[in-house]
This record gives sequence, structure tokens and C-alpha cells, in this order.
Amino acid sequence: MSTLLIYGATGYTGRMAAERAKALGLRFEIAGRNHLRLAALATQLDVPFRVFDADADAAGSLSGISVLLNFAGPFAHTAEALMRACIKAGVDYLDITAEINVYRLAERLGADAVSHHVMLLPGVGWDVVPTDSLAVHVARRVEQPFALSIALQVPGSMSRGSALSVSEIMGAGIMARVDGELVATPDATPRHFDFGDGPVLCAPLSFGDLVTGWHSTGVPNIAMFVHISGDAFPEGDLSQLPDGPTPEEREAYRARAVVEVIGVDGVIARSVIETVNGYSYTPLAAVEAARRVLEGERLSGFATPANVFGSGFAESIEGTSISDF
Repeated sequence: MSTLLIYGATGYTGRMAAERAKALGLRFEIAGRNHLRLAALATQLDVPFRVFDADADAAGSLSGISVLLNFAGPFAHTAEALMRACIKAGVDYLDITAEINVYRLAERLGADAVSHHVMLLPGVGWDVVPTDSLAVHVARRVEQPFALSIALQVPGSMSRGSALSVSEIMGAGIMARVDGELVATPDATPRHFDFGDGPVLCAPLSFGDLVTGWHSTGVPNIAMFVHISGDAFPEGDLSQLPDGPTPEEREAYRARAVVEVIGVDGVIARSVIETVNGYSYTPLAAVEAARRVLEGERLSGFATPANVFGSGFAESIEGTSISDF
């Protein structure tokens, strides 16, 4: 039987994913670096656990595993070693990152993954599942789509792991896809998007959608934006942040994103996707993606959620809706 390994299972989102996998009755194990925390969670969930680092020796710890789902961020520190370990061990790799450089890495490793019949599928959480599905949906509404803009709304507080991951994203600099190529755009300016309550100003930022949007839609020009409200992007010593929002805080903020596509004829189509809070959505989507891969829904090489599961995948998560404009 196929077995899932949840790496980083004792973290804020990893724990929710492990609990979800248990509730669904999946065959899975948990893993990470902290023996005491893993042992406690394994006892609670009544599942096996493995202790190993995300390093060059990780492949030796993947015996008997079919799919690895990585929750250990910042992913700039874990993804490459675990992707290479998965390729070596013949294990499909999934993660929940928004860090653009991890997607670029997966692209570069794609051919090697194909030769080993392994799938590299980063981004099975809130970013990029909803935006990837939405990009495909909106691109289909336009004849000969030419340009794609994606804007995320980030309400409420951010988890410690996400804050550290966003630091990696900001460190990558501002980029856009121009005529099919990723280029630095340090002079990119903010613009307004309407998430449903009127236009708000959104700042350019380089999330993984600059890679997945291209692979999923083929649209050659892509720009990415984010609207930040409240204390969503904290400053200071990020290691002192709480693990993440409380259940009550997650209930208070739903998540939304907007996609705008312009055709070569100048016609514009826009759609908004709304989901449960991103921190609630991510474990649901990630575990559902892993479940489907375990059952054989997969491609070899670098892949996107829409490539593998179709454009309707985001809406398969309860509480998700798309509105067209």
C-alpha cells in the first residue's frame, strides 16, 4: 500500500495536516527533526514517526514512502534537499510553499525528476491552489489571453513560519513574467484591485504563481500583487511570533484572491475566489492533494496543482466559491 510521509508535522500547519490525514483514514507517517515533539504527536495520532534532517542523507530515510508532503519552512532551507532525496528514492514531492525560488528550483530539477518517474509539486496549500485554479478559469474566459495579473488579500495575523517564509519571498526581489521569461522588475508600481468590497491598493510581490501561472495557462505576461491589512506582515524578531492564528482568529478572516486576464484584443475578464481562512484551507488542500497522488493522480517532473488535478481542484475544498466579473 502507498504511504504518505508528512515532514514538519509538529509545526503549526503540519500538525493540522496530520490531524486531517488521520481523520480521513490515510496511511501515513510523520517526520521531522525533533524527536520529543514527534514522539508525542505520534502517540496522540497513533502513527509511526521518523526523525531525520532535510539534508543530503535524507533519501535513506524514505524507505517505504510513496509521497512526501513537506511543511518545514522556510522552504529555501528544506526543499532542495528533500526534492533531491525524493528523486533519488523514487518518491513524489509536495509542499505548501509560496517562495518563488522553490518553484524555480523544481523547474530546474524537473528533467531529473522525469527520468526517475517522480513528481515535484510545490504549492498545494492556499498559495498556490486557489490562484492556480482561478488563473486557468479566467484565462479560459478570454480569446488569446495575453496578460495575467494575480492579487492576493492577506488579512489577519500571520504564523511564525509564514512570516519567515515571506522574508525569503521579499529577499528574492520583485519579478514579473514578460514574454514568457522571468525578469527583475524593481520599478514595478502598486495598483488597485477589487476583492469584492471596492478597490484597494496592492503592492507587487513575487510569489510562486509567477511560475505556476505560466505552466498552467501559457499566458506569457504575468504580474503578482498582494494587499496587506492589519498586522499581516509583522516586523522585528520573527522568531518570537506565536505559532499562528487561533481557531477564532481563523474563523474571523476569510481569504480572497483576484485574477485579471487581458486578451490580445483588449478584452478584460476578472474573477474573485473566496475560501476559508488560508491557514484552515492549506491543510485541507494539501492533504487532499496527497490523497489524490496516493491514488494515482500524478505527472512526472515539475507540475502545478491545475496541471495534475484540473482547474476545479480549488473549489473541491469546502467553503470555496468563484465569482466572475
